[in-house]
Amino acid sequence: MATLTQTTKEKTAEPKQKNISGSDAVIRSLMAEGVDLVFGYPGGAIMPVYDSLYQNGKKIEHILTRHEQGAIHAAEAFAKISGKPGVVFATSGPGATNLVTGLSNAKIDSTPLVCITGQVTSNLLGFDAFQETDMIGISMPVTKWNYQITKAEEIPEVFAKAFYIACSGRPGPVLLDITKDALLSNTKDFTYKKVERIPGYYPYPKIDMVKIREAANLINNAKKPLILAGQGITISGAEKELETFVNKTGIPVAATLFGLTAFPSKHPLFVGMLGMHGNYAPNIKTNEADLIIAIGMRFDDRVTGDTNKYAIKAKVIHIDIDASEIDKNIKTEVAVVSDAKKALEKLSTLVQKNNFEDWLNEFKNLDKTEQEQIILPNIHPKGKALRMAEVVHRVSELTKGDPIVVTDVGQHQMMAARYYKFLKPKSIITSGGLGTMGFGLPAAVGARIASKERDVILFVGDGGFQMTIQELATLWHYKIPVKIVLLNNNFLGMVRQWQQLFFDKRYACTTMHNPDFVKIAEGFGLKSKKITERTELDSALSEMLASDTAYLLVVEVEKEGNVFPMVPAGAAVSEMILKP
Repeated sequence: MATLTQTTKEKTAEPKQKNISGSDAVIRSLMAEGVDLVFGYPGGAIMPVYDSLYQNGKKIEHILTRHEQGAIHAAEAFAKISGKPGVVFATSGPGATNLVTGLSNAKIDSTPLVCITGQVTSNLLGFDAFQETDMIGISMPVTKWNYQITKAEEIPEVFAKAFYIACSGRPGPVLLDITKDALLSNTKDFTYKKVERIPGYYPYPKIDMVKIREAANLINNAKKPLILAGQGITISGAEKELETFVNKTGIPVAATLFGLTAFPSKHPLFVGMLGMHGNYAPNIKTNEADLIIAIGMRFDDRVTGDTNKYAIKAKVIHIDIDASEIDKNIKTEVAVVSDAKKALEKLSTLVQKNNFEDWLNEFKNLDKTEQEQIILPNIHPKGKALRMAEVVHRVSELTKGDPIVVTDVGQHQMMAARYYKFLKPKSIITSGGLGTMGFGLPAAVGARIASKERDVILFVGDGGFQMTIQELATLWHYKIPVKIVLLNNNFLGMVRQWQQLFFDKRYACTTMHNPDFVKIAEGFGLKSKKITERTELDSALSEMLASDTAYLLVVEVEKEGNVFPMVPAGAAVSEMILKP
């Protein structure tokens, strides 16, 4: 746990106020940070904060989810779409521990959150009091910073630090655990000062121009370069800078799952998605490139496959704001520790105008192979059963790439990433590094609340949907018009696929005996419909998309459909297979 002996520099300050309660200090601190929305679930230890929230009228809106995990996933999506930190309230004990999955998800996916948990009174700490849990110990591995507040006077300074840490540099979740006596006691005076810097914490590294020039020299001399675009581009708001850089250099661009909307999918130099279930060409060509330019991505194992056989012919330029990611998985030739936007701005002035037509044609030839063997048969299947890919493809065509797409985790997630054409930044919300089933529905809640002008479409499987199905009540309660496409194959599809391919079709515990989803949705007050035939698809999708309220469309798809291409576990990316 960090100490408060560090000084903070005043950025803006609220007037001093005397003799306000700790819980009032919490609400006033949030307002001082510009927070106007929180997600949460009340309980005993956090109750004073809810009382202060109530007494402050409608200055901060509260979204009551039906589970704390729903609250934190909603806050994650809200943060990604709004650009503001997501804020979450939960009580002590089980309320707080229900946030742990979301904290871990936010940590690995670089999402700024400030989570505020109530705690038993300070004199009971360590005595196994009712609903006492050591949240500082539990949350330490899955937060960017955490702190336990035991005195009301600490609240403004700690909150200011929390928001600065959560949002600066590589974003991440922060947890503040506040004892009940700190919430109920009064402060002698309350002054809020926003943090501008913290000694010893340097979230924005100074760009090294020597490294920039070394990188530019490698780029100018490359014959087969490839850009790997990650989420860091979106976090830094560098989409235009990336496009400028690409248009000048002529280098093909491949994207990670989170990097998909950092670069237009219709751009002639976009060559597809990287990874285990990504596109064929960028995976194969990774091992033929002589230069890899990785921007705002961390060489996750789902992207690299066997690291001993990864980018075997390439020198690597790695641009990342987090120095700990450099050389962690893949050895780099030139490391640029920097915000992606600043690095691209500097590089663009030093690189030469170029094109790599012959190299790009190699991608196009492999893409043609994937189109013929995988993509076209999936979106225009000859069999009777509906396929996930054709459903996603039709949604993409009907919506013209305008909505925000949210997914849960599994086969449908990969199908959405592969077959939906993303045309705008911040158009996909999903659980990447942690792969959290149950993420989708509450994330769709948060995404739609943050998005006032764009529709939100959720693709979800029958497994993940049932993990947080109670959040249908949140949709109904707040009249949030999310459009849900439930791709139901009556299996835990991705696990079943692995069982089929690597465990001789021993489908252990992956068959789903599902309830009537339409009746459940109707019980929550939502419009709903189920289809099983291809002839019903377009009319059902049109009806769903035209609805001005939340809508659940259940689509029965083939039971044993698989996601291909695929890099088998432990294989090199160049060993990607198009079929079993």
